[in-house]
Amino acid sequence: MADSDAPVGGRLLSELANAMVALHREHFGRGPGAAKASMVDDMLICVLTDIYTQVERTLVRAGQADRVRETRQLHQLALEAEFTGLVERITARPVTAFVSSVHFDPDIAVELFLLEPRGRGQEGGSRRKSSAE
Repeated sequence: MADSDAPVGGRLLSELANAMVALHREHFGRGPGAAKASMVDDMLICVLTDIYTQVERTLVRAGQADRVRETRQLHQLALEAEFTGLVERITARPVTAFVSSVHFDPDIAVELFLLEPRGRGQEGGSRRKSSAE
């Protein structure tokens, strides 16, 4: 998608939030209860609520929240290319960093994408860094 073809404003944020919901639904077997995307400068933040599967909720109640966090972290690392590729297609901007984290009370996930500043060239190879927490 060319930069001039990329959605903007509320349409961009709605498309990003819907894409995160669809990706979570596809890979976790259920989508989050709600999703909201926000953009601040070159930082895209997607907050997803009501994210845990029934199995994960059972593990959290059994005192195994760290195992749920670890499994989610490994899963996010394995899906990094899908998450960043989706954001790059929708925004028509390269992602330079992806950070994913979960929280238990309240039940949320935060997907953070740092986008390459507008006008910066892509020469010099990939600048992408990742971290799933």
